[in-house]
Amino acid sequence: MPNRSHWYWLLLVPIVIPLSTPLFNSKTPELFGFPLFYWLQLAFVLLGVGCTAVVHLKTKREG
Repeated sequence: MPNRSHWYWLLLVPIVIPLSTPLFNSKTPELFGFPLFYWLQLAFVLLGVGCTAVVHLKTKREG
């Protein structure tokens, strides 16, 4: 029986959010001297890791 959990929809967030280019169409604000574009890319990676971890924890089967 396939697992059709609604938690899998959360995996779309780290795909769709980085595609919205108006988010990083600026140089400011800077974080530790890094322009917005660079530290936002790192934030997208962390977002992807977080979403993947949540989906894994919520959908893993015991056994």
